[in-house]
Amino acid sequence: MNDISGFAGHYGHWGLVAIIVAVVSWILYRYAAPSSWREWASAGLVQAFIIALYAEMYGFPLTIYLLTGFFGIDIRLYANTGHLWASLLGYGSGGAMIEMLLGGVFIVLGVVLLFTGWGAVYQARREGRFAREGLYGVIRHPQYTGIMLAVFGQIVHWPTIITLALFPVIVLVYVRLAHKEEKDMIDRFGTAYQDYMQQVPRFFPRWRDWGRLFDTLRL
Repeated sequence: MNDISGFAGHYGHWGLVAIIVAVVSWILYRYAAPSSWREWASAGLVQAFIIALYAEMYGFPLTIYLLTGFFGIDIRLYANTGHLWASLLGYGSGGAMIEMLLGGVFIVLGVVLLFTGWGAVYQARREGRFAREGLYGVIRHPQYTGIMLAVFGQIVHWPTIITLALFPVIVLVYVRLAHKEEKDMIDRFGTAYQDYMQQVPRFFPRWRDWGRLFDTLRL
């Protein structure tokens, strides 16, 4: 039996939406630290994802109404309906908990990569060099990997039509941004950065280096 009161009570909290969006956006711009217009545009796309996500998570469940009303899909309406993978497969609250925990793993790993990468880049820029030790000795763009993992985790945790559409665009934009930054680094540091590119993968560690990644993050 549908718990309509519990479902309705989960939404309409626009003040909470505004607070969460403001806090998460501050973290994004603080630790992604955009400087060029490409970086600002990329961060703006992620912010659009954040707004769309939390507007549906606590404001108005647009995706659920489209799926049930426009497409006629029978979805049980209760407090955890927004965990759509579990709802569509009929796994109920237990499935929603698994979905939330699994998404949380990606989100936490992504945020830790973003924070740790920011610290390494900040220190390297102060010293007039490029970051290549620690986390940057395992992957070349840990901050971008972190953003992509955190966004993916949110899709696992609380998917919506808009965020599902934005995810591949965000990935494409950050892949292109990484290529552009690498060209700029080669112009600045020459063969030293080219050698670094040959030694360290772009977004994800080699299989043998996953242990080093977690050691670097102290997880």
